[in-house]
Amino acid sequence: MKLSWLQIIRLGLVQMCLGAIVVLTTSTLNRLMVVELALPAVLPGLLVALHYGIQLSRPSWGHKSDAGGKRTRWIIGGMAILALGGFLAATGVPLLAVNYPAGLAVSILAYALIGLGVGASGTSLLALLATATAPHRRAAAATITWLMMIFGIAVTATIVGNLLTPYSPTLLLQLVGATCLIALALTALAVWGVEARVQAERTPDTTPFRAALAEVWSDTRARHFTIFVFLSMTAYFMQELILEPYAGLVFGLTPGESTTLSGAQNGGVFMGMLLVGIAATGLKFGSLRTWVIAGCLGSALSLAALTAIGPSAMAPLLQPATIALGFFNGMFAVAAIGSMMTLAGEGKTKREGTRMGVWGAAQAIAAGFGGLTGAALVDIARTLTPDATAFGAVFLLEAAIFVIAAGLATKVMDATPSREASLVPGE
Repeated sequence: MKLSWLQIIRLGLVQMCLGAIVVLTTSTLNRLMVVELALPAVLPGLLVALHYGIQLSRPSWGHKSDAGGKRTRWIIGGMAILALGGFLAATGVPLLAVNYPAGLAVSILAYALIGLGVGASGTSLLALLATATAPHRRAAAATITWLMMIFGIAVTATIVGNLLTPYSPTLLLQLVGATCLIALALTALAVWGVEARVQAERTPDTTPFRAALAEVWSDTRARHFTIFVFLSMTAYFMQELILEPYAGLVFGLTPGESTTLSGAQNGGVFMGMLLVGIAATGLKFGSLRTWVIAGCLGSALSLAALTAIGPSAMAPLLQPATIALGFFNGMFAVAAIGSMMTLAGEGKTKREGTRMGVWGAAQAIAAGFGGLTGAALVDIARTLTPDATAFGAVFLLEAAIFVIAAGLATKVMDATPSREASLVPGE
C-alpha cells in the first residue's frame, strides 16, 4: 500500500512545522542580534552555520531509514529536539544583552539542537516520502510538501512579525514558545499511524553505512547532482542572514516590519513553487531543468534590483523586489527538489534514504557556508563602504553564483518533462 494524497498532505504538515520553527531562528533572531543588539552579523552567521554543520549527519539518518529504522519516532523525536532548540535560541537573544558569555553558551547549545532536530526529523520524513510514495507521484509529493513548508514559513513570519510590534524580550519568548509547542503537537498528530499503514517500496538494506555511501558517491550522475545542489543552494542561502539587517540598516524598518518582509518573501517563494507545481507536474509544461534555469536567472535579476534600490533607499520598491526574489527562488527550489525525489530511486540499488541524506547534507553545507559567507562579507564591506553598497556587493556576488548554477543545470538535469510528476489522483 502506497501513500494516499491525504497521507502525503499529512506528512507535508511536518515540513510546515519544520519551516515554522527554523524561519524564526534564521530571520527574526539574527536580525535582533545584528540591529537591536548591534552585534556583528558574523555571530548569527556562525550560529546558523553550526546548525547546518551538524546536519552533516543526514546521510546517517537516511541510512538508518534504509536499514528499517522506525521513521515515526525519528520524525517526532527530531521535532521535539528542534522545538527545544528553537525556544533556547529565543532565550539566548535577551540573555546576550545582559550576560554575553551566558547568552553565547545558550545560543551555541540551541543551534546545535536545532541542527540535530532538523537532521533527524527532516531526513527521516524525506526517506518515508521517497520509499512509500508511488513512483508517478514522487515529484508531485515533493511539490506539495515543500509548498506546505513555505506556507508555514510565510504564515509564521507574517503573524509573528505583526505580533512582535512593539518588540520586547518577553513577547519574543511567548511567541517563539507558542510556535514551538504548536509545531510539536501538530507533527505528532500528522505523522501518527501513517508509517504503519503504508508499505515502503524497498527491502531492508543491510549494507554498512560507509559502503552504501561510497556506492552512492560512485554514481556519476548522483555525484554531479550533489555538486549542483551545493552550488545552487549556496546562492540560495547567501541572503538569508542579511536581508532583514539590510531592511533595518538601509531602509529603517522595525523588527516587526522586517519580519513581515521576510514573510512576504516566503509568500513569493510559495507562489513560485505553486506555479511550477501546476505547470510542470500538472500540465506537463516545461522540463524541471527549464524551471530551474528560469528560477536561477530570475533570482539573479531580482538581486540586482535589490542592489539598485539600496543607495537611494527607495522603500516602496523593497517589498516588490523581495517578493520577486522569493518567487524565482521558489521556481528554482521546487524544480530542483522534484528532480531530487525522482533521482533518489535511480542507481544499481535505490537507497532513497542514503541518496536523500547525501543531497540533504550538501544542501546543509551550502546553507551554512552561504549564510556565513554572506554575513562575513557584509561585515567586512561595511567597514570600507556605506551600508547600502556593502549589502549590494554581496547581493551581486550571490547573483553571479546563481548564473553559474543555471549553466551547471544544463549539464546535470534532464531536458524533457518528467513523466512521473502527475498531480492527477489515480494515475
